[in-house]
Amino acid sequence: MMDPVVAMSFMTVPGRLISQEFVEQAQVTNWPARIAWTALVIGVIALVLWAMRRGWKARVQRQSDVPAPAAPTDEPTAEAIPGLYLGTSVSGDWLDRIAAHGLGVRSRASVDWSESGIAMHRQGAPSLVIPAADILGVRADSGVAATVRSKDSVVVITWQLGERVVDTGFRADDSSGHRTVLDGLMGTFPREARA
Repeated sequence: MMDPVVAMSFMTVPGRLISQEFVEQAQVTNWPARIAWTALVIGVIALVLWAMRRGWKARVQRQSDVPAPAAPTDEPTAEAIPGLYLGTSVSGDWLDRIAAHGLGVRSRASVDWSESGIAMHRQGAPSLVIPAADILGVRADSGVAATVRSKDSVVVITWQLGERVVDTGFRADDSSGHRTVLDGLMGTFPREARA
């Protein structure tokens, strides 16, 4: 709040000087204009959020030919590594996120694997299984599905989903988990076996 402006005037009375203070009030806030600006800003934010949601739904519609991946039939094992599922994108185009079947939704997850494939148990989104026969490669990278992290901190699994080749990214909670996932997947699904 602004300090009121104080004006001084002096009157002379025989034999002494008397000052009188005049206090000027600060301007009162223009509430109708403030409310109108606030409503305008909220309206613009709502419009942007609506456009983002509409774009996501259009992407899901365009990708309706993408088959749903299989879901895991069992719970995660005690050896499952916790981390963050970063999403799935078209292989070679890390900005083209696959939105169909919840594959583009980032979520907490735990990953475990066996000779039959890789299971990603997700929280708040559909879990998925990547069959061993569909796995084309495993590598460490800096990002996937429009997500950029530090160098080689994302485990990227390249696999066949229907007729599309896609990349799925997973980031473990700590560096030892990252190393365990990367070494485990590369050891279980060696490149020579897929050639």
